[in-house]
Amino acid sequence: MKNLIYFVSVILFASCKSVDQKETSTYVQAPFSGVDTLATNDWWNRAANPIIDLKVDRKDVIAFGMYTAHANTLKLTAQLFPLYPKETREVRLTLLKNGKWQTVQKKKVNEIGWSTTFRVENWDMSTDTRYRFMHGKEAVYEGLIRKDPKDKKEITIAALSCNSNKDRGDRENYVRNINHQDPDLIFFAGDQSYDHTEHTAAWLKFGMQFRETFRNRPCITIPDDHDIGQGNLWGEGGKVAQIRAGNDGGYFYPAEYVKMVERCQTAHLPDPFDSTPIQQGIGVYYTNMLLGGIDLAIIEDRKFKSGPNGKIPQMGPRPDHVRDSTYDPAQIDVDGLVLLGDRQLDFLENWGKDKAENRIKVVLSQTGFCGGAHLHGRQHNRLHADLDSNGWPQTGRNKALKAIEEAGAIHIAGDQHLATVIKHGIDEFDDGPWAFVVPAIVNNYYSRWWWPADEKAGPNSNGKLPWNGRFLDGFNNKISMHAYVNPDNHSEGAGYGLIRLYPETKKVVFECWPRMVDVTTEEAKQFPGFPVRIEL
Repeated sequence: MKNLIYFVSVILFASCKSVDQKETSTYVQAPFSGVDTLATNDWWNRAANPIIDLKVDRKDVIAFGMYTAHANTLKLTAQLFPLYPKETREVRLTLLKNGKWQTVQKKKVNEIGWSTTFRVENWDMSTDTRYRFMHGKEAVYEGLIRKDPKDKKEITIAALSCNSNKDRGDRENYVRNINHQDPDLIFFAGDQSYDHTEHTAAWLKFGMQFRETFRNRPCITIPDDHDIGQGNLWGEGGKVAQIRAGNDGGYFYPAEYVKMVERCQTAHLPDPFDSTPIQQGIGVYYTNMLLGGIDLAIIEDRKFKSGPNGKIPQMGPRPDHVRDSTYDPAQIDVDGLVLLGDRQLDFLENWGKDKAENRIKVVLSQTGFCGGAHLHGRQHNRLHADLDSNGWPQTGRNKALKAIEEAGAIHIAGDQHLATVIKHGIDEFDDGPWAFVVPAIVNNYYSRWWWPADEKAGPNSNGKLPWNGRFLDGFNNKISMHAYVNPDNHSEGAGYGLIRLYPETKKVVFECWPRMVDVTTEEAKQFPGFPVRIEL
């Protein structure tokens, strides 16, 4: 018996010694502290967390991949789970050519964020190509790079935002519905992560939830405020925010953390129009992408935006909330305030000059260019104006809308937790672009309502919903409401947008699908008021 106890003790000691050796091996020290703690430094010593199990089988260490192809350049990002110190950091990209898998590139994964991006020049856009990411001896992730849909008469885009951590379950309905509708592109408008200081774990969770929607099609992801750790974001050109709420302008968390978030989410996008960094060395990603007969401008509507705190008269308990409906909106549209900034306005002007026939232009961004909600969070919580929306500053809003309208583009965004289709007015009602703000993926934690105080329709209502028509938002911006989705339904207003674009006829259809609907069935219906059909 003593011999048996001794033998077991030796085995346990040897096992512990082996683990100790692994744990004391060198690793890359994170350039920040207090954030991303679950996935950095000696990450394997962390206790179990409620977001995602990071200690996966090594054959599953490649979590997912994302890609875009534009102007004969293919860019793919491989996202990995954290690696142990003695594991190789090399990831291989292989392509199926002439029936054989060929290794075309090898890249080292960045230990801050655990991703790496491949770039393939002279890409053949005319054919479907299967790809694989490979790591070590076992881990393989396979997908399809689609050919450019230049011959298709209908191009479709699925658009989603706001993937709240209040629901950490799978997203089976979304995956089933989107793959059944088979869009040419999927767009995530922001807030893929809601675990402010643990982006890598939350990003991995998002990717595992949705990877079957972008495994075999191009995907555009752009980070928003929650992704970089803030409840709201006024980036103000990259300055350091002194207040956690960020309403003084800038980024509260370390620049290297912000750069990691943007690298993981946007490195696979086409090259930036102007890659000059902003303050703190934070990069930019605003750019365009051609997809068949569609020309997409991807902008960063919060990166240069002024923070309200200290720059305008405070009109409520918070610097970014206006409660008094009798205030003069002109008081908060003061000189010197910025929305998109000169750099992005120059980009939109340059982009808008190319008016090729049989092409529709689309602007993708984080949020909408007006205050599209009356009630915030709870039905009795009426907020007259929310400075987090792009309805403010009004001068910057109008500059942005003029650039979009002159380009002949439509606008697609998220963030608002309230799906709306609005025809903007700049100088007059309806002289601006059409905009579709898509619903939240999860919408049972901070819902919003379109609910005019007098509960009446505005002039020129299309009659499809009770409160459509022409209105002034809380900033006196002119808007025409054509459709909205309040959270008084089985899906609580949660869902996604599907945009059908017809370049030859310049027609567009905005569809809005509830989370709890199965689109594979004949009885599947969109939210009331949808679809909305327009002509450009």
